[in-house]
Amino acid sequence: MRWWKIAGLAGLAGVAATGAVIARAERKRRAYTPEEIRGRLHERVAEVATGPEQEKP
Repeated sequence: MRWWKIAGLAGLAGVAATGAVIARAERKRRAYTPEEIRGRLHERVAEVATGPEQEKP
């Protein structure tokens, strides 16, 4: 029965660590202004639009 306790504590620690990582990513994502997000999206669209043309030999 002792290994159940260890497995439960390990699972709880994993859930807590995952929550901390998600919270950090959310704070980082929310730090962008709408203009920065819009600019990054425009850059990504431009990369995708010009990407296949550059890869052809």
